[in-house]
Amino acid sequence: MDDNDQYERGLKLRIEMFGREAVEKRMSAFGDFGKPLQHIINAYAYGDVWSRTALPAATKSLVMVAMMAAAGHPNELRVHLNGAVKNGCSPEQIQEVLLLLTLYCGVPAANDAHRIAAEVLREHGKLAK
Repeated sequence: MDDNDQYERGLKLRIEMFGREAVEKRMSAFGDFGKPLQHIINAYAYGDVWSRTALPAATKSLVMVAMMAAAGHPNELRVHLNGAVKNGCSPEQIQEVLLLLTLYCGVPAANDAHRIAAEVLREHGKLAK
């Protein structure tokens, strides 16, 4: 498979997971300067790694939520929480991942992650306001 096929497959998957508007916003955020980065994200992150089949998309989403929360990347955490909901993860599954985060990464990381998760879940109508 050539790089362009991977890019197109990755872009399609990314749009399915996050929605066209969100992907276009992220892809244009840095203008021409960011085009090489977006190529890498589409072709390799989504066109290759996310397209593999050994783990279901929901599992990958939960892993990403844990990693982004543990690493303290709130913007990416929000993106992957939206993807987790789209990939069928329940609020309870997300909560379990964040409780593990509490034990292994600490309360400050868990507080931020819970706040962001609650916001995202409310936006999707998965939690009461």
